[in-house]
Amino acid sequence: MSNEPPVRTLDVTAEVCPFTFVKTKLLLEDMKPGEVAEIRLNAGEPLINVPRSATESGHRVLSVEPEDAGRTRWLVRIERGPKG
Repeated sequence: MSNEPPVRTLDVTAEVCPFTFVKTKLLLEDMKPGEVAEIRLNAGEPLINVPRSATESGHRVLSVEPEDAGRTRWLVRIERGPKG
């Protein structure tokens, strides 16, 4: 049995701000503290706003990594905080 927390995934590449974080927030609210979400999003506003908003809401951004060579799609890993 792995000690890794369960990972939930969400693809918001078809969404625009503010819906990118609205959907991320809804997912995080449905999770238990310590669980990890992987959010797939586009560069630009979503890449700036989703990690910032998650941090401001009490969650922890674990990583922000490009998924493609052109750096147009990104994968953000967020650990749900105790309150969120």
